[in-house]
Amino acid sequence: MTLPYILEDYDVEGFLPVAAAFGRERFGYVVTPNVDHLIRYHDDPAFRALYADAAYVLLDSQFLSRIFRVFEGIRIRVCTGSDLTEQLFARIIAPDDRIVLIGCTCEQARLLAKRYGLTALSHYNPPMGFIRDPEQVEACVRFVEAHSPFRFCFFAVGAPQQETLAQALKSRGVARGMALCIGASINFLTGLERRAPRWMQRLGMEWFFRLVNDPGRLAQRYLVRGPRVFSLLRMTDVQVRPRPVLSPTVTTRAGTPESIAR
Repeated sequence: MTLPYILEDYDVEGFLPVAAAFGRERFGYVVTPNVDHLIRYHDDPAFRALYADAAYVLLDSQFLSRIFRVFEGIRIRVCTGSDLTEQLFARIIAPDDRIVLIGCTCEQARLLAKRYGLTALSHYNPPMGFIRDPEQVEACVRFVEAHSPFRFCFFAVGAPQQETLAQALKSRGVARGMALCIGASINFLTGLERRAPRWMQRLGMEWFFRLVNDPGRLAQRYLVRGPRVFSLLRMTDVQVRPRPVLSPTVTTRAGTPESIAR
């Protein structure tokens, strides 16, 4: 069976004005698929439903982008969750914006608030395995709702936990603001983990850098599970969703317009 796989054609610079203009009057969540997500998408109907409910599906993987170009003849821009998160904090989020962070340690939340001068950062770190406990899931969802409307809510608890929480918030209809499922992005931003050098990122080799630095955790994912993506390509109907034309400027942290390169 061939499955439609719908992606937005945004890079980081192109998506920044979308995120900046989203506002606090509605709720929508962003997912950032990589190779592992594409495999989950084929294996798990529930995971496909999480993606179907997302407001934006941004390709996180240079590796996948190259595969789509070579095997499918489709060019799709890459908007990595880590780069997007960094740019949102550096250029878009103002010190008094209401921000919610789910996951990460209290020390990471403190470092984040200090680095960017955040005065309205609310942090909640659910316990390990929380997604299997309905009461813990409820506590997490209620925390987010209690701090709504927010400008951005960052889910940093890994897939599919973060997407599950985002979908639950959408279905309840209480929260307002943009939520982003960003995985390990805060770890990179606060120095807990190192990203690959830029040249490796551009070549789609960031996965190899992470594997070398953490083989015990990632060998199964990258060396055993990951190669399945090639057999799944013939069962994947990659589609690019047209994007609306927006003003090429956003409001920066300083409150002044900034041009956004296309």
